[in-house]
Amino acid sequence: MRDAYSRSLVAGLAVLVLGFSVSVFGQTVPVAAQSAPGQAAAAATVRRLSVDESVKLALEQNLSLQVQRIDPQVSDQDIVQARSNFAPRLSSIITNSNRKSPNDSALSGVSGDKQTTESFQTNVTAQQLLRWGGSYSVAFDNSRTSNNSSWSGYNPALGSTLTLGFNQPLLRNFRIDSSRQQLLVSKKNREISDVQLRQTVLSTVRNVKTAYWDLAYAVASLDVTRQSLDLARESLKNNKARVEIGTMAPIDIIVAEAEVARREEAVILAETTLARAEDRLRTLIFDPSTPGFWTMRLELTDRPTFQEQQVDVDAAVSTALSKRTDLAQAKKSLENNDTYLTYYRNQLLPQVDLQASYALNGQGGTKTIFGEGFPPEKKGEQVVGYGDVMSKIFGNDFPTWSLRFNVAYPIGNGTARANLARSRLQYSQAQLQIRNLELSVATQVRDAARQVNTNLRRVAATRVARELSERQLEAEQKKFAAGMSTSFLVFQAQRDLAQARAAELSAILEYNKSLVDFETVQEAPVSGGGITLAGSSGGQ
Repeated sequence: MRDAYSRSLVAGLAVLVLGFSVSVFGQTVPVAAQSAPGQAAAAATVRRLSVDESVKLALEQNLSLQVQRIDPQVSDQDIVQARSNFAPRLSSIITNSNRKSPNDSALSGVSGDKQTTESFQTNVTAQQLLRWGGSYSVAFDNSRTSNNSSWSGYNPALGSTLTLGFNQPLLRNFRIDSSRQQLLVSKKNREISDVQLRQTVLSTVRNVKTAYWDLAYAVASLDVTRQSLDLARESLKNNKARVEIGTMAPIDIIVAEAEVARREEAVILAETTLARAEDRLRTLIFDPSTPGFWTMRLELTDRPTFQEQQVDVDAAVSTALSKRTDLAQAKKSLENNDTYLTYYRNQLLPQVDLQASYALNGQGGTKTIFGEGFPPEKKGEQVVGYGDVMSKIFGNDFPTWSLRFNVAYPIGNGTARANLARSRLQYSQAQLQIRNLELSVATQVRDAARQVNTNLRRVAATRVARELSERQLEAEQKKFAAGMSTSFLVFQAQRDLAQARAAELSAILEYNKSLVDFETVQEAPVSGGGITLAGSSGGQ
């Protein structure tokens, strides 16, 4: 009877070992093994995923990436807004007025007691700020004025003026001004937004790969804990049968029941860990609007493999110092600070502006012709039309020009000096921050390389431990078959082997994840990590 029990236990342990090997090192795991508690796997939609497909889906659907992709578009609009300062501006003013005033002079030429003046004026002005700091303006004024005075030369009188103006700073605002500074900064911010998008892409790829391997571990761990629970229940059943026929003490039932309880707890923890890992991966690679987003079951087609890779720390540090996105952002921000420094230094200069203008005038309307004597006798009228007025303007009959220098300098210029001093301090601070960041980058790369080597050694150590646990279990089984051991010791050896196998798989997964981190840390900062696999090895 004891030999039959021994053969039954040995066969059960063989099933455990075989099942563990298939679940851990096989390519896929049955969907039923991935189902979270209380969910019907058969009714759920199954999505088979490889690592590369997961990364591709994340690049297309990840919400954080979708948010980050909008930032460059926002920066483009900032550039458009900055460039609008250099666009031509067109303005127009139309004025219609009527004025009545008392007639207080005998020489006013007004017959009544009221002097009336009606006026209609239009103005069109175009002006533009130029890229080298100067500006120009073109103004075209027209007016029509009439009154009730008999002494007016033109009544109604038509007047037109075409004025050309140009202003050029010679010291302050010559090489740079607020508009050009804003344009330079907005362009640099656009470059920074591109770098930030690239950093988000790299971080997302890293997070997806890490979540994928975390889920692979969780699936394998749940499969092992369930098989371990099935074996413990079978052992409990056999122990009860032996107690009933009197070949085993009742205490062995208590030992087996305690083992079943521990392994049930391990299954509960493993199911929770799997559900958490699956949710993390789905939120990284799918859009929440995807049909069946929360009910979809994820079936992994890739398995963790161990391929030793050599790590060149010095080359990795050099690569990181030239490619890291956070360093690129810091350097571009330093270039922005340099733009501010150039602008505030320019603002310390005196304001010396060259201003030039050229105006062309024309006049017309209904001209009254007077004779000699006083008061002069009105002899007739001559109509000078609007076309004649334009002819006088473009014929350059009545030109007016001016050229002047405008010089101004505030005494003390405290605001500009304070801005320059602050900008210099910020520039020095940014330089120190870059040096500190370079040191941090080198440290992070070295630590990532060290983690790769550590996990490489862990794989070798856990492999030896697993092989020794297999030999220990085999020896304990033989002793039990010979009546020299107890079921408790067999259970203990079984748990030790399961934990050793789980530790080996964990080391392989951590090695693969550390390679992902080592690759990522050379181009982008690595923060956080995979989920904490709580209860992944307890009670195996």
